[in-house]
Amino acid sequence: MNRFIDPAELMAKNSSAADAFEADRRTFLKTGLVAAAALGCWMPDLSFASTGPALKNVGREMRLTNIHTGEKFRGEYWYGGRYLPDAFGEIKSVMRDHRTGERFPIDPRLMDILYVLQHRLSNTNQIDVFSGYRSPKTNAKLRVASHGVATRSLHMSGQAIDIKLPGTQLKNLRQAAIKLNSGGVGYYPSSNFVHVDTGRVRHW
Repeated sequence: MNRFIDPAELMAKNSSAADAFEADRRTFLKTGLVAAAALGCWMPDLSFASTGPALKNVGREMRLTNIHTGEKFRGEYWYGGRYLPDAFGEIKSVMRDHRTGERFPIDPRLMDILYVLQHRLSNTNQIDVFSGYRSPKTNAKLRVASHGVATRSLHMSGQAIDIKLPGTQLKNLRQAAIKLNSGGVGYYPSSNFVHVDTGRVRHW
């Protein structure tokens, strides 16, 4: 069962980074998301047969590269029982809409899903990001070009990411994401990426 805690416990009150994280929390509220779900200490099961006990008390590290801008994030995004505001400030920048430059708060659960996927696949290579946040303007433009783009895409609320994991076959990445049972999974072999989101469980 998912476990949620007060979002206020996830930030240091007196830092500018924490203030930015609080502003992101308010943005999630304005876009109709549940704050506890967006910012809670949610985590898929971290008990792996190959690693023994659940990895709940160690830092969670992520390596992301935006394939369009070349920007990278390297480091821990969670440590000591809380998400790190500074890290999410960087993640928001790396995952911005590269067409417009717009940034938007990223659902921390996306990072948790990616973290677990990498450990399930025993592959901690950098994750190539094809698309993170997508502005309404960009989404509308892409819908004209492709029928596969949803009108109310979760990319527009910082809840979706399109990725490739070097060293893992795309079909295996898709299968691992589906088995995680933690959101939506889309398979786009012709474009060489897998879509992962924190919406309802489904796949296509």
